[in-house]
Amino acid sequence: MTSADFAIVLPEVLLAVFAMAALMYGVYGGKDKSAGVILWATAAVMVALAAWIGLNGEGSNAAFNGMFIDDGFSRFAKVTILLCGAAVLVMGETYLTRLDLLRFEYPLLIALATVGMMMMVSAGDLMSLYMGLELQSLALYVVAAMRRDSVKSTEAGLKYFVLGALSSGLLLYGASLVYGFSGTTLFSGIIQTASEGHVSLGLMFGLVFMITGLAFKVSAVPFHMWTPDVYEGSPTPVTAFFATAPKVAAMAMLARVLFDAFGGITGDWGQVIALLSVASMFLGAIAAIGQRNIKRLMAYSSISHMGFALMGLAAGTVGGVQAMLIYMAIYVTMNVGTFAFILSMERDGRPVTDIEALSQLGKSAPLKALAMMVLLFSLAGVPPMVGFFGKFYVLKAAVDAQMTWLAIAGVIASVIGAFYYLRIIYYMYFGEEGDALESTMSPVQWLLLVGSAAVMVVGVVNLFGLEGMAAAAASALVN
Repeated sequence: MTSADFAIVLPEVLLAVFAMAALMYGVYGGKDKSAGVILWATAAVMVALAAWIGLNGEGSNAAFNGMFIDDGFSRFAKVTILLCGAAVLVMGETYLTRLDLLRFEYPLLIALATVGMMMMVSAGDLMSLYMGLELQSLALYVVAAMRRDSVKSTEAGLKYFVLGALSSGLLLYGASLVYGFSGTTLFSGIIQTASEGHVSLGLMFGLVFMITGLAFKVSAVPFHMWTPDVYEGSPTPVTAFFATAPKVAAMAMLARVLFDAFGGITGDWGQVIALLSVASMFLGAIAAIGQRNIKRLMAYSSISHMGFALMGLAAGTVGGVQAMLIYMAIYVTMNVGTFAFILSMERDGRPVTDIEALSQLGKSAPLKALAMMVLLFSLAGVPPMVGFFGKFYVLKAAVDAQMTWLAIAGVIASVIGAFYYLRIIYYMYFGEEGDALESTMSPVQWLLLVGSAAVMVVGVVNLFGLEGMAAAAASALVN
């Protein structure tokens, strides 16, 4: 490793070194007594790294002979991932402390998973991609089953592990086929093979298997079966993390593979991605209608939203990648605020996840209900909320790529999906009187809930410059 290589991977190295140092501090410093300090320190390091990457990064650089790529696309994804991770950590502290679930290992596992995600979005080689993917997955298997006294949490961790192992096997098999028929594991070499005339059947099979493995990570239909159970069984702060940062990392990794390694055959894989997009949008929208548990509802909501993000990738254009990045940034912002609200749902000191428990919240906690209503309208894509513009960009990308049928399907799925968001609003303002929820929230949860809702309203002016940043990131990926 040269000094130039080290400089390029320095953010990942620093976060990994911090996690290991904090682990030693936790072990010798009273274990769970130091959990709060480690959690806040981890969040602070993540925010500092996000600022460093966002303000200092420029150009496109490669390390380890092209195995690690630092460009505008990876920096956009890394900043989003780091900020999501920090937000989820700090807003879940009160919840975990109250239920005596805060362990010093929790923020360290989140940090190590984040290192894996940063590796995933910068991968320029099949081996570095798999290394980042497994680092992320191994840490998340543990946090999903963190609540050892809960059968549901243990079940969630086991299901995630078994299906994650299956997806990793499919990905590895696809990668072996790609390597066998292209003769290289570097994306730069694979794209040359895929662009030179006729693409071999073996290479196409390898690509399909890789897309299948990666579709598990974004919980795209029909590889979504783990999502509702894992979301419901995991501790709510862990569910919030699952719904935000890993989704961005997996979607960015999928884009990296498709455009950096197979960018010369967009017409071939575009059909596969479009099929995954339609199936995800409709299954997520329809299945969520029957849900009464808000965490399971958010699981199906995430499946549907990943379908919309995949619509941008299916377009196979710079505009499509830009639309996907805009959509993912807006999606995670909405989810951070929504889960800050869900974390505060409790009665008699116990967490509540039944949506009917929200009845008449508009009377007992009007500001809290108003902020949640704004977020739900945005999740549904109702104008003029920022969530509408996220869907507008991906629909426009599909139309511009001559995939009008996909855009029409997206509009229909969006209309169907609006029902279950509006039903929650109905309960908050028109539901039957019942035992009121406790409206206490930590200052951090208040800030993230109200702040996210404010962004959904104020952001309609210029999306806070998100459009330009996403355009630059997309241009860096799609040369």
